[in-house]
Amino acid sequence: MTKIISTINLKGGVGKTQMTVALAEFLSLSHNKKVLVIDLDPQTNATVSLMDETAWRTKDQNGETLLQLFKDKLDKTSRFNIANAVVKKVSNVGGGIGNLDLLPSSLGLIEIQDSLPLIPAGRFYVTSPVTILRDAISGILDQYDFVLIDCPPNLGIITLNGIYISNYYLIPSIPDILSTYGIPQILGRISNFKKEIGTDIEPLGIVISMYRAQSKLHNSVIQDLKVKASQNEYPRVFKTVIPLTVRTAEAADFSVSVNTLRQKYGYGRVYEDYEILTKELLSYV
Repeated sequence: MTKIISTINLKGGVGKTQMTVALAEFLSLSHNKKVLVIDLDPQTNATVSLMDETAWRTKDQNGETLLQLFKDKLDKTSRFNIANAVVKKVSNVGGGIGNLDLLPSSLGLIEIQDSLPLIPAGRFYVTSPVTILRDAISGILDQYDFVLIDCPPNLGIITLNGIYISNYYLIPSIPDILSTYGIPQILGRISNFKKEIGTDIEPLGIVISMYRAQSKLHNSVIQDLKVKASQNEYPRVFKTVIPLTVRTAEAADFSVSVNTLRQKYGYGRVYEDYEILTKELLSYV
């Protein structure tokens, strides 16, 4: 059965996209899972981390990104074709990972996202603005073991499209005040959404990213998160933490060709942490 996981945080810059991409690469290459990354974030960072930017711009101009999917609903057209939109064998590792695919995003989503709530429900109310993604990709989901959805840093219509089809959601967060401030809002909004539409989505947990071991604030916030998790106020806090390193940021550069995940993420701690994080994730789903 396909496992669909959305990654979300209401604050940008917390390492959400880097973590999504890394999990996708480790699941597909180290654990032989068939993986689809859906980039719902209009910033397109996951897209340009996994495919050539020139090729992506061509697809965007040809209506082969998620922009066209949502524009079709606004313009009452039918240009989007899921088979043409999905990019096969993405990543800069080994010229592309054979069992890793991508449904790319578009900067154009920024311009239309405020109009999406105006999309009317279908004639018999079976469809709505939050079912657009489901309706487009339902026919291909069983081709994958995992679908990882990189959500925008908000709880708008585009994000809810990802939440609607997900079994789980993951909250990557820097252990500081601003990055964790929105966790109750995420939990509350998704819980209410779940009740209203009857979805089975569950919080998979909070993953600490950009961790600085010498920071008293980071260590204090992590302890507070664990206390809240033990009291069932928050979901579990993953045991694995991802440190703040230059190597993590460098790994997002698609133009640098590498042959292995070890070359991409380094031969030290970053590679090991992502491998352990992937194994921990697999133990929970």
